Amino acid sequence: MNSKKRLGFILIPLLLVGGYFVANSLLFNGTKGKVVSEEGIQATYFAGPDMKERPAVVVIGGGLGGDYWANEFLGQGVVGLSLSYYRVPGLPQLMEEIPLEYFEKAIRWLGKQAEVDPNKIVVMGASRNAELALVLASQFPDLISGVIAFAPSSISWPNAVLPFNSDTLKASWTYQNQDIPYLHMAKIKGTDSPKIETLGYWEAGLQQIDQYPSAVIPVEKIAGPILLLSGRDDQVWPSATMSDMMEERLKVNNFSHDVENVQFENAGHLISRNLDYISKGREGQMYIGGKAYEFEYGGTIEGDKAAIVQSWEKIKAYIKKVETK
Repeated sequence: MNSKKRLGFILIPLLLVGGYFVANSLLFNGTKGKVVSEEGIQATYFAGPDMKERPAVVVIGGGLGGDYWANEFLGQGVVGLSLSYYRVPGLPQLMEEIPLEYFEKAIRWLGKQAEVDPNKIVVMGASRNAELALVLASQFPDLISGVIAFAPSSISWPNAVLPFNSDTLKASWTYQNQDIPYLHMAKIKGTDSPKIETLGYWEAGLQQIDQYPSAVIPVEKIAGPILLLSGRDDQVWPSATMSDMMEERLKVNNFSHDVENVQFENAGHLISRNLDYISKGREGQMYIGGKAYEFEYGGTIEGDKAAIVQSWEKIKAYIKKVETK
């Protein structure tokens, strides 16, 4: 395997499952935060020396991209916690049966910091990390005061979505040794073509919702405003459709907090990227059965650029909303 293929084998699965924050800032060189390794937590903490009782955003997924976003929040006078949870030493290596207690512990730790107002902690994620952020906020409304979700999911999915997870169907998330209910579906399979379409795979999963109603994330339990950001041309999975599903569920349940379901024309799956790198990596790659397949993220460069700029403006307005809560 040459070095280019080896890099793809490592990076692309991380992009697909890791929430796309890694791709945001491969050259991130912002403020270096404080490394946190207490009580099993693996994170980087971004706070200014004069901060006191400020809102905080937990960037689910951590890594360079998480550090990038946490640093951006610091620039807005908000504490940032870039939180890793798998594929680093000391944490699970596979994205399956991830205990929510880990995040509960991290958020409780964050709330004890002098720079943080424990009543104004928000979680943020992209793609499967957005799924996780929504699951966490639904599970811990006493700890989490809102969600920012890029290219989100309305469903808890199993570990079947990528080839580097185990072959046995398992829950992605657990709490108190019990599975968070998930939608059962077969692992994605390869084809004779060098390209693979992932959108149809997820859409087929959504057709099974009636069989697994408990897999729908109970977003009505979230104790704060929700910001959903998606591209209408997302070719990885139907994030706009799933955003609509969440908005409808919230309406039916008379959700008492603000909800914004923002959908961008001509934008794809990677709308959480650093604007400087939007023209790079327009196609993804995954390995199934030892064979490399290319897949589309969707969107145009100009459409994604517009979505990124507008998303950041939406996020800043969202932060103001949390501040004045």
